[in-house]
Amino acid sequence: MVRAALVTVTSLALTGAVVAHAYFLKLQFYPTVVYLTKSSPSMAVRCLLVLYIQAFVLVFLLGKFMRKVFFGQLRAAEMEHLIERSWYAVTETCLAFTVFRDDFSPRFVALFTLLLFLKCFHWLAEDRVDFMERSPNISWVFHFRVLCE
Repeated sequence: MVRAALVTVTSLALTGAVVAHAYFLKLQFYPTVVYLTKSSPSMAVRCLLVLYIQAFVLVFLLGKFMRKVFFGQLRAAEMEHLIERSWYAVTETCLAFTVFRDDFSPRFVALFTLLLFLKCFHWLAEDRVDFMERSPNISWVFHFRVLCE
């Protein structure tokens, strides 16, 4: 928990520093955005790397928030199934990256990230429905969360 908070704060600070540096150089919004995305190769790599790390952190936090809202506390079996299936999904994704390496772009990575998210939430919903079928007493909150999925 502390490590995730440290990574989040560090990523936010680095992103703020990169954007502030670009803004102080260009002093307007549009030239700043152009500078961040189209500047010299050495600077562009640093800028885009920091922005991609920030995007990854935001996606991770969004996933944790959605998991908390829709599923609450995960049981140990659900977490184990999720980790086990995720390794196979990441392996399949890496193989797909080799097939589609000519189309590799931020949009492509975003779509694969969305696909991985949908797979994970599908697996969690499947485990919850399986748990609901085997459990004798289910609360109304559990039914509400399953309906929201």
